[in-house]
Amino acid sequence: MKKEASPDIHEVHEVGEIEEVQYDVPEIHLSAAAELDSTEPFQVYYHYAAIQRAREDALPKSPFSSLFDKYRKKKPEPEERSDESHSSSEGTFSPDCEKTVLDQIPGAKTELAVANMSLRTATWMSVFFLTTTDILGPSASPWAISQLGWFPGVMLFSVLGGAAVYTGWLIYRMFLKLDSPEFPMKTFGDLALRVYGKGFRWGVDVLQSLQLLCNVAVIILSNGQGLSQIYSPLCFSVWCIIFMLAGILLGQIRGLSNFSYIANAAIWMNLFVVFSTMGIAGTKPPNYVGGAKQNGLPNSTDPVRTRAIENVPFQTQLNAVMNIVYSYGGAMVFVEFLSEMRKPREFLKGMLSAQGVIFVCYLLYGLLVYAYQGQYTMNPANQGLGSYNWQTAVNVVSLVSALIGAGLYGNVGVKVVYITLLRRAMPFLPNLEIGLKGRITWGLMVFLFWALAFVLASAIPQFSALTSLVGAACILQFSYTFPPLMYMGLTIREEASKLDIVDMETRKVTKYDSWKTLARWKRGVLSRPWWVLVNFTLFLCSAATGILGIYSSVYSLVQAFDAPGAATVAFGCKSPVA
Repeated sequence: MKKEASPDIHEVHEVGEIEEVQYDVPEIHLSAAAELDSTEPFQVYYHYAAIQRAREDALPKSPFSSLFDKYRKKKPEPEERSDESHSSSEGTFSPDCEKTVLDQIPGAKTELAVANMSLRTATWMSVFFLTTTDILGPSASPWAISQLGWFPGVMLFSVLGGAAVYTGWLIYRMFLKLDSPEFPMKTFGDLALRVYGKGFRWGVDVLQSLQLLCNVAVIILSNGQGLSQIYSPLCFSVWCIIFMLAGILLGQIRGLSNFSYIANAAIWMNLFVVFSTMGIAGTKPPNYVGGAKQNGLPNSTDPVRTRAIENVPFQTQLNAVMNIVYSYGGAMVFVEFLSEMRKPREFLKGMLSAQGVIFVCYLLYGLLVYAYQGQYTMNPANQGLGSYNWQTAVNVVSLVSALIGAGLYGNVGVKVVYITLLRRAMPFLPNLEIGLKGRITWGLMVFLFWALAFVLASAIPQFSALTSLVGAACILQFSYTFPPLMYMGLTIREEASKLDIVDMETRKVTKYDSWKTLARWKRGVLSRPWWVLVNFTLFLCSAATGILGIYSSVYSLVQAFDAPGAATVAFGCKSPVA
């Protein structure tokens, strides 16, 4: 569809900064299927994104936002503000107040802008709840530390946590620069498309779909193990099917903002599991048989011991590192969270709060369980409790919490697979969010997604090796490899294009010089050399770690299937744990 621009929009003088902008925004309607791979000059994305950020900044502030104002550049307040809007900025947010404030910005109430704002209902608290819902991070941290030892475990948790905060900030910055109602970003693939084009976007979409599918498969596997511990006479694969059916029912919830309510409950369940496991591990003996079986120990009669640095094979240590990566695997869905936020600038509050809770709780949990269970520490940790009664109680709570986490992954996974892959190939498919056809299609997609995850989980019933493979091949890339690579590319394009001429009326860019010339590359790279160097170095380190992690996890899977008497028969009834 042809898109018409407004001649009343002035030049964007700097990235993210606007001067004397006339907010006469054109109504541009994009088809999700037909326009999925369409691109515009990135200056156009910047232009409309700057206008959208100005709209959002004019809305009343959320409570406690003043605590974070001093850490970012202050935006000019509107010259005139009604008493109603002023009073609302000090307290609660109301629709009448929003209407009054938006009236002060010409063009902010166009059909497209209003529709965009009405669809975005999530707050920074929703981001906090959704990010900390993940069950895999805390459950894997004790086993990861048990394979590394005290010193490497603490060091890697801290380094990976700091890097995750940095890369999350990079995603946040790119979203603010590139998202607008005219050109909305819904998935990580949209971000990849606008930085490096269609080919990179295809790779990101396929990898994201695979990660979300594998996340659900891992959760099915872990809770199939937990259910088999609760009632062992029933076939292990049957327990996995039961958990799959429960996930299909929960997956009928379509909006992420609705998930935030039950995600709130999941956080408290996770904390209950964490603190209960720590308390029981400190007062009861570990699950000697299960720990020896899972970790390949020769016998289950040796006393518990811990070490500053564990003496285990390098491949096993890499598997442990990949399990730590699971703790900081939320970056993959950060764009989805941002796309549903009414005020994306507040994303940092939710992310920083969530990462802080994750770091403190997960690390303390891992250290304490390892201190009491040593080499018998299991993955997930709550299944390593020696007391059957307590093991059952914690498994039940963990089961419900994990179901919510799997529902979140399944929700995002269905959207990513359907929108970015299926509708791209078959544009005639209905919109998931509209009408009866959308509801029926959503239900069918949820069933197929969970069924495929069950097949994957039952085919590879080796929990630690599977989680490390997913962490190395998928989570590591979205959390640590892709963000610095994309921000580096965007920075180079920003600096190299400063001499280009942009015609916003026709959305055409006249380049001052070509990428085939050395001058353009020098201008792009050397304008901010340290910024480019830091991101490029982080990209190389993450890519190398990912390659090593894939090798070690595949090696461990082969060993697990070859081991005599190992309970790793695909679709078998024998549980992988005792």
